[in-house]
Amino acid sequence: MAILVNNESRVCVQGITGHEGSFHASAMLDYGTQVVCGVTPGKGGQVFEHEGHKVPVFDTMAQAIEETGCDVSCVFVPPPMAADAVSEAAEAGIELIACITEGIPVLDGLRQYNYIARYGATMIGPNCPGLVSVGMCKVGIMPARIFSPQPGPVGLISRSGTLTYEVVNALTENGLGQSTCIGIGGDPIIGTTFLDLLMEFEEDPDTEVVVVIGEIGGSDEEMAAEFVKEMSKPVVGFISGRTAPPGKRMGHAGAIVSGNTGTAASKVAAFEEAGIVLASLTMEIPGLVKTALGK
Repeated sequence: MAILVNNESRVCVQGITGHEGSFHASAMLDYGTQVVCGVTPGKGGQVFEHEGHKVPVFDTMAQAIEETGCDVSCVFVPPPMAADAVSEAAEAGIELIACITEGIPVLDGLRQYNYIARYGATMIGPNCPGLVSVGMCKVGIMPARIFSPQPGPVGLISRSGTLTYEVVNALTENGLGQSTCIGIGGDPIIGTTFLDLLMEFEEDPDTEVVVVIGEIGGSDEEMAAEFVKEMSKPVVGFISGRTAPPGKRMGHAGAIVSGNTGTAASKVAAFEEAGIVLASLTMEIPGLVKTALGK
């Protein structure tokens, strides 16, 4: 089992005819994801072909849903139009939207956040690598080769795409299979938080331990730590940016420290108080996961 996506998920790629959309749609198909359609306004009627797969392209999300029954969208639309693409998907009835696009203006991001909330959709991102339920479905840009050959007991949530890849690869090399791995994105306004996903993992019977990779800025990690106190499953954590100079803005757009909120020290303290086993270096994570699993 997994969270959010599985082998029954039917994926639409918004922007499938563009360079990034076509490249990653091909990679998703190679992984075994059911990419059932694409949407590019003005390109309706075209067919995207890859290794024997023929994926129809539609002008609108409403047409795509009506014709194919897609329930997941992966957005590769350029920044000026990405928020409109997300809003269109939510209004049309898509249940899960992974917005890969980076550089969406903050006011557009706020507008799309309110839109998905109105229509009850779940959005991962923006400015994220997407998500993978191992052996079942890959939505986004994560490289397939780093994941375990078979599903395993480790769930993973991260704000950093690069750290996601590093830690997933380390888990795989240490024989630790993953259930679902999600990069939530580093923008100031994102659709899904650590807390949201910890609640999902808590209910997933096949996830036995969760890895949370946070960073300086914002308060998502502190809010998640409060919920971890009530979880029945162990959580292994890592906070990046602990050596950042005080008062200096670094990394993601969301990595903004305000007063005592969002500092590395405040996040580390919240994690330790919640009983989260904290790694000082990413290379320590596989060993801590093994300990949490009793291996």
